[in-house]
Amino acid sequence: MKTVVTTHNAPPEVGATLQRLRLARGLTLEDLSRIAGVSKSMLSQIEREKANPTIAITWRLANALGVQIGELLASETRDVEAIRVLDAHETPTLPGTHAGYTLRILGPMELAGQYEWYELTLAPGGELASQAHDPGTKEHMTVLNGSLEVEVGTSKRKVKAGGTARYPADQDHVIRNVGKTEAKALLVVVHR
Repeated sequence: MKTVVTTHNAPPEVGATLQRLRLARGLTLEDLSRIAGVSKSMLSQIEREKANPTIAITWRLANALGVQIGELLASETRDVEAIRVLDAHETPTLPGTHAGYTLRILGPMELAGQYEWYELTLAPGGELASQAHDPGTKEHMTVLNGSLEVEVGTSKRKVKAGGTARYPADQDHVIRNVGKTEAKALLVVVHR
């Protein structure tokens, strides 16, 4: 008599893959927590296989790491592509809907905390208010269309399309659209 053994596929071990991808990008748990909007303790539990992430959390982690959700769920390692292209829907985006802005994360996650670059879109009256970054951090903002106002401390400057503002970001600062049309800018953050 032949015995038939059925096996059930175990859920993917996301923790090891998550940790491998995070470390390959030089990110700490705190960095990934900030970028993905997932608590540091939850990330730690996922990496130690003590918790399984929901689909929503898995999607946020994949976006923050700049990978397809399937890559995060896969246990095998893939060869690195010579040219990696992210489609628009794969670019992580921080919607500040309540404040009238959208911030698309253009820079690779492995450089977060050193160099970061974003596409900032502000609706009329919208603003991106930031607390002081680490000492020595600078921002470089080039307005692509519309016009924006930058406020750092007690200083305010208006920047028109094609202009670039360079300013210290190690103090509270605000970028606001004081115009009547949508404005778009490239924002580069350089950490010291």
